[in-house]
Amino acid sequence: EAVAQTENSHQATIFGYYVNDPERYGVVDFDKDNKVKSIEEKPKKPKSNYAVVGLYFYPNSVIEIAKKIKPSARGELEITTVNGIYLKEHKLNLQLLGRGFAWLDTGTHDSLSEASTFIEVLEKRQGLKIACLEEIAWYNKWISKEDIIRIAEPMKKNQYGQYLLKLIDMD
Repeated sequence: EAVAQTENSHQATIFGYYVNDPERYGVVDFDKDNKVKSIEEKPKKPKSNYAVVGLYFYPNSVIEIAKKIKPSARGELEITTVNGIYLKEHKLNLQLLGRGFAWLDTGTHDSLSEASTFIEVLEKRQGLKIACLEEIAWYNKWISKEDIIRIAEPMKKNQYGQYLLKLIDMD
């Protein structure tokens, strides 16, 4: 949906996720129709509990926008500035990630460790890999069974290569 919206209407899309500590993140405030009202970077008093997760879909116009933005007080080009421009032009959409999604912040040592543990537990319990690019490509028929075998062959002695080879056995 977000990709189609970006391609067809030349609008940007950001994604929001409910968090208990929004002051640690970029926060999106929105109305009952999910229309973005504001985005604030690490606000002391957040207007919502929805963090902007760092996944963005932009139309090609983002290239010209990025060329024109100036460094922030931190001396960096800020993605929030880009999103703010789309917001001012009424071309910024919001998709909320609800139940069934897990967004894992990795901005601190503790949160990176927590994210790693979460992924490890899921993979061990389910026997499935999280974000295995070869698996995604294969299930979407972007690569063939032969491609999977070729990719997995040099890794057949490790768990990842064995996982890829197991995929074709399950087919």
